[in-house]
Amino acid sequence: MSLINRLDTRSGDFRSRLQTLLAFEASEDASIERVVADILLDVRTRGDGAVLEYTRRFDRVQAGSVAELDIPRADWVAALDALPRDQRAALEAAAERIRLYHERQRSETWTYTEADGTVLGQKITPLDRVGLYVPGGKAAYPSSLLMNAIPAKVAGVPEVVMVTPTPDGVRNPMVLAAAAIAGVDRAIAIGGAQAVGALAYGTPSIAPVDKIVGPGNAYVAAAKRRVFGVVGIDMIAGPSEILVICDGRTPADWIAMDLFSQAEHDELAQAILLCPDAAYLDAVEAAMARLLPTMPREAILRTSLANRGALILVRDLTEACAIANDIAPEHLEISTEDPERWADQIRHAGAIFMGRHSSESIGDYCAGPNHVLPTSRTARFSSPLGVYDFQKRSSLIKVSGAGAQTLGRIAATLAYGEGLQAHARSAEYRLEADPAAQGKPAGA
Repeated sequence: MSLINRLDTRSGDFRSRLQTLLAFEASEDASIERVVADILLDVRTRGDGAVLEYTRRFDRVQAGSVAELDIPRADWVAALDALPRDQRAALEAAAERIRLYHERQRSETWTYTEADGTVLGQKITPLDRVGLYVPGGKAAYPSSLLMNAIPAKVAGVPEVVMVTPTPDGVRNPMVLAAAAIAGVDRAIAIGGAQAVGALAYGTPSIAPVDKIVGPGNAYVAAAKRRVFGVVGIDMIAGPSEILVICDGRTPADWIAMDLFSQAEHDELAQAILLCPDAAYLDAVEAAMARLLPTMPREAILRTSLANRGALILVRDLTEACAIANDIAPEHLEISTEDPERWADQIRHAGAIFMGRHSSESIGDYCAGPNHVLPTSRTARFSSPLGVYDFQKRSSLIKVSGAGAQTLGRIAATLAYGEGLQAHARSAEYRLEADPAAQGKPAGA
C-alpha cells in the first residue's frame, strides 16, 4: 500500500479518482439508529428515571437522582485552580482570543422610519437556553467547550447547560476548568443519546433547551439528528478535512505535519495538498515517510493517508483554487507568497489560513475564529459556528395611519388575487375611504 495517493490534473482519470477520494456518505447505521430511537422515546416517556438507568448502564455511575449528577461549580473552580500554570494560562489566553473575535459577530437591533411614519426593522434576541455536549473520558476536548460556550455567552444566552459523560465517575479536570472560564451555568455528568434526549425534551430535573451544540460519538450524532426540529442543532459533522494550496516554497516538513494534523483525528479524516511543483510533492512525501514513525498515532495516520489522502500536481495556483472551490474543504491553508491574492479566488471553505505561518492547528485552539466548521462539502452553503447561531431575528413592523393607506391597498389587491378574502378585508378596514368601497377589490 502506498503512503499517500498521487494525482495529476493532466491525467484523463483525474476527476474520477478525485471524486472517489472525496466520496464520503455519513451512512446511518441501522443498529445505532434503533438503539438511539428507543433511548430517546424512553427518556421522553420516563424522564429522569430513564436518564439515571442509562447512566448506570453505560457510564457505570450510580445515582439516586439527577441532582446527584450535577457537578458543583466549586468543583469547576477547584479544577481550574489545580491546573498546571502553563495549562491554565493557555486556556485563559485562548478563551480571551475566542471571546474578542466573537464579540465582533454580535448583531444588534435596528429600525428605520419611512417618510409616512411607518417603522420597519429587526429585533435581535438570544436563545433562552442552550445545551452543550462535551465528550468525556479519554476523548475530552476543552478547546471545543470554549468554542461552543463562549459564542453562546457573547450572544447573551442566559443559561448554557453542559452535559458530559463521566465513565466510572472519572471527570476530566481540563473540561471542568474550561467550563469555569467559559461561563457555563450548569454541568451535569450525563452523556450519550440519553443526555441529548434530556436536553431536547426536558425532564423533571432538566429544563428543555432551545439548541444543542457540541461534538459526540455516533450515538450522539444520531440523537441530534433525530431531535432536530424539536430543538435546533449546530450541525452533523463528518470526518475532519484539510486542503493545502502551496507554491512549493514552504519547508516540506511544515506541510507534511500540517497534513498529519488532521489525518491523525481518525481513519476517515482527509488531508490533501495541491501544488504545481512535482519535485516539491516528492519532497513532502519524503518528509511524511520520515516523520511518520515519530508520531504516536502512526497507525491512524497511515490508514487515513492511504485511503483518503492525496498529493495533487496542478497546472498552476489558479487551477488549485478552482479545485479547492469544488472540494469546499473544512480547513484550507494557502501557503504561498501573497496569499490574499489566492484567497480572493476562494468561495467555499470553512476556514481559510493565509500565509506560511498560519498552521491549521493554531486555528483549532487559539487564533480566535471558531473551529466548529462545515465538513463534507457543506461549506458550499453553511458557515462556521458563531454568535449568530445563538441569536434570533424578529421582524419589526409598525405601520403608520398614512402608511396603511398605501400598503393596505397593495396588500388587499394581492390578497384578492390569491383568493384570500379575510386578508384583503383586514387591510381594507384600515383604509380611510368610503365604507361602501369596503369588501371590493382595491381600485374597483
